[in-house]
Amino acid sequence: MGINNIDLPAIVVEQLFNSSLIDNEVAAEKANPISTPIKTETASKSDNDSVQEWKSLGNNNKKILIVLKSEDAVHLPDNQLTFLTGILSACNLSLADVAIVNTINHPEVSYKELTTYFASKVVLLFDIEPATFGLPINFPFYQIQAFAGNSFLYSPSLNNLENDKIEKSKLWVCLKRLFNL
Repeated sequence: MGINNIDLPAIVVEQLFNSSLIDNEVAAEKANPISTPIKTETASKSDNDSVQEWKSLGNNNKKILIVLKSEDAVHLPDNQLTFLTGILSACNLSLADVAIVNTINHPEVSYKELTTYFASKVVLLFDIEPATFGLPINFPFYQIQAFAGNSFLYSPSLNNLENDKIEKSKLWVCLKRLFNL
C-alpha cells in the first residue's frame, strides 16, 4: 500500500475533518452520514485505535497529566484555561509541558491507560476522585500521593479554586512541593 492509497475508517475521517469551510445546513446534512458506519470502528477496534481517539490539549513535554471534568467544552472553558495557564506559569510551566484530558470525552478511562499513554510522572486531578479515576487508593484534597511510579495530586475543580483564595493557597503549597519551587 502506497501513501496515496491509505484507507481510513469513516470515524477517523470524521474526527480529522470535523468542521467545514461551508457553513450551511446542506453541508451539515451531507456530513452526518460519515458517522453512521460505527461497525467499521468497533469491528477493528484495538488498544491502538482507542489511544488514537483520545482528545488532549498540550504537548506533554514534561510528562505532566492534568485530568479534569468539564461538560462545557471539549477540553475546558476559556476562563478555566486562562486560570490554569496562570497556575502553570507560576510553576514555570506552559501548555506545551502538560497534557490536559477531559474525562467527559472519555468516561470510562482509567489511570493505567492515561499514565501509560502519556508516560506521566505527575498527575493532577481536578474534581476527579482518585477512586473514580480507577486508583486503588483514596486520598484527600492537597495530598501528594505516590503510586505506580507517579505522583498524584487531587484538588477541587478549577471553578472552585478560581474563586477561593484559601483553596488556591493550599494548592500552591502542594505545587511548590511537587515541582520543587
